[in-house]
Amino acid sequence: MEFAAILLVALMVYAAVATVVAVVRDGRGHTPLERSTRPWTAGSLPSEPYASLRSLR
Repeated sequence: MEFAAILLVALMVYAAVATVVAVVRDGRGHTPLERSTRPWTAGSLPSEPYASLRSLR
């Protein structure tokens, strides 16, 4: 019985260490690179939704 308890505790410690190592290695995750191109613009789209323009008429 004691052997099973020691084995269970060792497995829990191993799982905790493996989780910490995986999180540290991953860092912030998969973040996209910052591009140095012009930012996206809406072009000729209205700055307000059509529904709010309809309510003013």
